[in-house]
Amino acid sequence: MKSYYRVMLGQKSIHSAECLAGNFIGAHYDVNEDLTDKLKDGWKEFNAALIPIFLATHPDKTKIGAGLACGAIWTISKGIQQGDIVLCPDGNRRYRVGEVCGDYYYAPGQILPHRRQVKWLEASFDRDDMSQALKNSSGGPGTVSDISSYHEEIDHLIAGVSVSQAAAEEQLVESSASFAMEKHLEDFLVKNWSQTELGKEFDIFAEDGEQVGQQYPTDTGPLDILAISKDKKRLLVVELKRGRASDRVVGQILRYMGYVQEQLAEPGQTVHGVIIALEDDKGIQRALTMTPTITFYRYEISFKLVKG
Repeated sequence: MKSYYRVMLGQKSIHSAECLAGNFIGAHYDVNEDLTDKLKDGWKEFNAALIPIFLATHPDKTKIGAGLACGAIWTISKGIQQGDIVLCPDGNRRYRVGEVCGDYYYAPGQILPHRRQVKWLEASFDRDDMSQALKNSSGGPGTVSDISSYHEEIDHLIAGVSVSQAAAEEQLVESSASFAMEKHLEDFLVKNWSQTELGKEFDIFAEDGEQVGQQYPTDTGPLDILAISKDKKRLLVVELKRGRASDRVVGQILRYMGYVQEQLAEPGQTVHGVIIALEDDKGIQRALTMTPTITFYRYEISFKLVKG
């Protein structure tokens, strides 16, 4: 099954015209070497090899920032498969659609030198044609993001069928009432972070003034929120679940925490976890008694009408 990715063609889509004319997507991050022999099948092995090289030439960066950069390079160079679909903003609120049709190649001395060949389709669509959920997922920071969960909507957009206003309003009302998707809860939490209990001690991780801790990529999928304590001594992995959380989420967050500890934590930093859900059960309660570095929070839904 093909996957779908949002790929930025340079900061603020500055290289979109060249990429469209040259039939490629790419990445740079000031990594000026051919990576053909370093592109292992596993992201973890690639990052472990490249992060020290990246940090040696970017001493002002953190390991978290380096992990984000190296992960983006690997995803574009190796993770995206031939036949996968990429959506690329053109800088004018439109998304161009392409199908990846070639393996990695290096173009030294040129823009975005870590490249993949792309066949650009005739289809394009406006950002306003997207549902709010797809706008949120495709508008986040970083060079590349996996938006495969929206494949049905994207296929409709490629075919020229936009989300109807009625359907969008229905989805919004339903999501406001029950947080039917974790994404709605995530966006709400990020926007209101400073007003929460977590915001008193932690900040969502930012690099160069850009918030990059939301949907931070790992080798087992993106974690919902990566935060750092105000004294920089603790990293916090936040996992969000709609409705009731089961004990399976404990294993999931432990995998993310293990990745952060092994790949991203600086010497002396500790890693902690938070699970946020509407309800818990006896299974997760018992599991959490044996994992003191993970805390459980419940969220509450409030809804009221105000006469205009």
